[in-house]
Amino acid sequence: MNFPAHLRYTEDHEWVQVEGDLAVVGITDYAQSELGDIVFIELPESGIEVQHGTGFGTIEAVKTVSDLYAPISGTIVEVNTAIADEPETVNSSPYEDGWMVKIKPNDMSELESLMEAEQYQEHVGEDH
Repeated sequence: MNFPAHLRYTEDHEWVQVEGDLAVVGITDYAQSELGDIVFIELPESGIEVQHGTGFGTIEAVKTVSDLYAPISGTIVEVNTAIADEPETVNSSPYEDGWMVKIKPNDMSELESLMEAEQYQEHVGEDH
């Protein structure tokens, strides 16, 4: 299982990577492995305002449907439309090609409330 140290993580299994003044968001390797084969992803339009902890989309796997939660408040400025056509990309590349949205944060300090890699590993019960 992969837990990149440069990312921040939520209890709901989203990850965040800061790129300049944007927050790139996706689901973790752990989440995609628990979901199984991902068959559909519903994401919002660019320009939508999101609040920390609120839903911004859904991800459907063969086993279940799960909500996606915003790890930070702000405006969605870019959506990864490629994963709508190829949702299995999230299974094969959750941290690179399988990102979901880019958010222009209202307050970058919200990131401080998110878990670091080691904390997230403990959260999901993975050995170091």
